[in-house]
Amino acid sequence: MTVTGMALAEPMVDDDTLLALIADGDRGAFALLATRHSARALSVAQRVLNNAAEADEVVQEAWVKVWTKAGQWQAGGSARFSTWLHRVVVNLCIDRRRKQGFEALEDAPEVPDPAPAAGTLIARRQMSETIAAALAELPERQRVAVSLCYYEEMSAAEAGRMLNLSVPAVESLLARARRALRGRLTALGITGVGEDEE
Repeated sequence: MTVTGMALAEPMVDDDTLLALIADGDRGAFALLATRHSARALSVAQRVLNNAAEADEVVQEAWVKVWTKAGQWQAGGSARFSTWLHRVVVNLCIDRRRKQGFEALEDAPEVPDPAPAAGTLIARRQMSETIAAALAELPERQRVAVSLCYYEEMSAAEAGRMLNLSVPAVESLLARARRALRGRLTALGITGVGEDEE
């Protein structure tokens, strides 16, 4: 069986089947799997690294691992492929940050939005940059937990599987992160952020 020539939007072939085909060198199966999962993996990497170019490199590195390790995938195992892929991406991001040390945040390109006034856009951007800077100051595990649960909208259970932590441990990381972020933002004169979540 091969998926070469199949439409890339083919919903009938599950990830486990695609991985078995990839292990046999099927490039079509690899393209289909990458199409399904790359956008979310890139989003995770960008949140952790705060750098679009590095995030892209990390996701490419993760896909190289998928290609070379597809034969080791255990179909029907305890983790879904997407969970495993995101764990690989997060680990590669953490490794990259440790090797390079802390780097200043780069300005993200502004997404054009014709509706709000310029003043509103500036205020939103400043708030976003302030929150991103405060998030970057958090300890690594807290930052990753916040990125997965709040930005990627994963449950504490999903984030826990990616980080090899229990649900209570993830919730504890999130609670400490919220307190730390609120403290940093309050010191800057920004109040009322996240108060309804405690």
